[in-house]
Amino acid sequence: MVLYTSPFPNSFLSVLHSFSWGLIFPCYWLADRLVASFVPTTYEKRQRADDPCYFHALCIIITTPIYLALLVASLPFALIGFLLWSPLQSARRPYIYSRLEDKNHANGATLLTEWKAAGSGKSFCFGSANVCLLPDSLARFNNVFNTQARAKEIGRRIRNGASRPQIKIYIDSPTNTSISAASFSSLVSPQGGDSTNRTVNAGIKRTTSMEYKGDNSGSNNSEDSREDKGGAGEPNEGEENTCIVRINGEDNGHMSDAEMDTVNGQAHASGPAEPSPEGDAEISKTPNHKQKEGDSGSLDSYSASRESLVKVRVGDGSVDQSTVNNKLLYKASIMKKTSVRKKKHTDETFDHEISAFFPANLDFLCLQEVFDKRAAEKLKEQLHHYFEYIVYDVGVYSCHGCCSFKFVNSGLLFASRYPVMDAAYHCYPNGRGTDSLASKGALFLKVQVGSTPQDQRIVGYISCTHLQAIAGDTTVRCEQLDMLQDWLSEFRKSTSSSSTANPEELVAFDVICGDLNFDNCSSEDKLEQQHSLFTLYKDPCRIGPGEDKPWAIGTLLDPEGLYDEEVCTPDNLQKVLESEEGRKGYLVYPTSKNHGSSQKGRKASLKGNGRRIDYMLYTEEGLYLEWKVEVEEFSFITQLAGLTDHLPVAMRLMVSTGEDDP
Repeated sequence: MVLYTSPFPNSFLSVLHSFSWGLIFPCYWLADRLVASFVPTTYEKRQRADDPCYFHALCIIITTPIYLALLVASLPFALIGFLLWSPLQSARRPYIYSRLEDKNHANGATLLTEWKAAGSGKSFCFGSANVCLLPDSLARFNNVFNTQARAKEIGRRIRNGASRPQIKIYIDSPTNTSISAASFSSLVSPQGGDSTNRTVNAGIKRTTSMEYKGDNSGSNNSEDSREDKGGAGEPNEGEENTCIVRINGEDNGHMSDAEMDTVNGQAHASGPAEPSPEGDAEISKTPNHKQKEGDSGSLDSYSASRESLVKVRVGDGSVDQSTVNNKLLYKASIMKKTSVRKKKHTDETFDHEISAFFPANLDFLCLQEVFDKRAAEKLKEQLHHYFEYIVYDVGVYSCHGCCSFKFVNSGLLFASRYPVMDAAYHCYPNGRGTDSLASKGALFLKVQVGSTPQDQRIVGYISCTHLQAIAGDTTVRCEQLDMLQDWLSEFRKSTSSSSTANPEELVAFDVICGDLNFDNCSSEDKLEQQHSLFTLYKDPCRIGPGEDKPWAIGTLLDPEGLYDEEVCTPDNLQKVLESEEGRKGYLVYPTSKNHGSSQKGRKASLKGNGRRIDYMLYTEEGLYLEWKVEVEEFSFITQLAGLTDHLPVAMRLMVSTGEDDP
């Protein structure tokens, strides 16, 4: 299948489309600004409450007649442009495939080595988020604004979070789970240079052993790293940018004073992390971008949280080790924390957490509501610093391809570190109400993640979708789930080049990501909860219809509280969501039909841990029979705090080949 790298088959149509949109855009922009001036966000309301001179009201009185006059003047040109634009959509392709040609541009990503299906297996990490990148006037109805600036900041935060080193800590002693602060102080910031990234303190080998696999430049060719990899047997093949720390039980995990002094000197010498080239020089344009103390939203910030893995600067003199431990381990994603969680949920087989960062070594990203085309370009530019392959501007326009007129595309965007082999898009024809104005649908992708020594391709399937949003449209969503299953089955058949007798391809995974706009606890969503999709695909957060696992939380934030100081930064939002009482104040909850109207009655009727409408599903069917797929980690992510009204989710799958490490 040919991947479309431009929206039109020839340059003449592209130029004609650009000309027609140039006639439409002034009218579109003026209408957007006019409506936006009358839809303030809660942040703007608070700012204006402190304005005794009513300056903003005066500005609206002056600018509204100007906007109206210019809007009326631009209407004739917009009409001519629309008459040219609409018929051109019949020749428009359903998506644009962008591949990063200049590898130097991807300065935050490690270079992937091709998986050869050797060793015990390989893990793949998937992320999904609804980023609410609508035209500014429409985004304000969700209490977010400044779409263009938000798009750039969202992309920057995602790539910064994903490009940090992945640190795994294994505790060998069954009786001791303490982790020495010295173990962490020997680990340097991911933004450091190559020499600092490879800093390993030989003095701590008595109590800890550390293997650092990969760095931001992707170079990992030292003899020591190869020897450690072969000897340890713990890491899986192809895990880039990973630091393994193994802690033994000797001396209770603590160090001598001499060893501690050595570590302190090295950590102090490593110095602060280098800021990103374009990040900190930029002045934030919206409150969503403010970095406060402890904000971990951008790893470029010097105020990044403890979980930035791990930026420690130990000064001269005595150090209170317990204080350092508390600061470093407060919310770090480590095995000690995992062991505590597993005491609560002993039947769980994988790690789960609320994280202030996107997972390190994120392989695939599925985004929804990237409706604004200018914002999509800004987002793509930022994501290309980490992801080499991006599919964006997905959908159809006008009356072509779907039953009703479509003003905006599907809002879907897919980013990958692995090459895309095939892609297909289908539009849901049964959208209702305002949802029918967007070409909501499903994007299906086939990616190549490696090859076997016998030259068989190793592939994976990923589907990204966004269902009907209007409450009460249960039948519509069920029909869309039916279509999703049928289209996915057709896509797999049409793109498969294998037969049972002669398998040219080995399927490693099949994952569905997206905003399904129903949760697993609301009584109004019973039909969707019992859909056959959940018999074919597994939901790691779900026990059964109507019941989520105790650790699963909602992904839909209450828009009214987005700018509260308690939740406006990733660290603060993480702390709030880890508390049951905190969640009640800032998540949208499924409620029973007979809930009370008062705040007290509303809280009494809350069910579950919030409305979880963003899903990550996987299946074990249709994969290579000799391989096993299981969830290794599931995360609810707060890194986009203040930038969207949804919580991103991430899932790491382990594909086990059943072979021993060489």
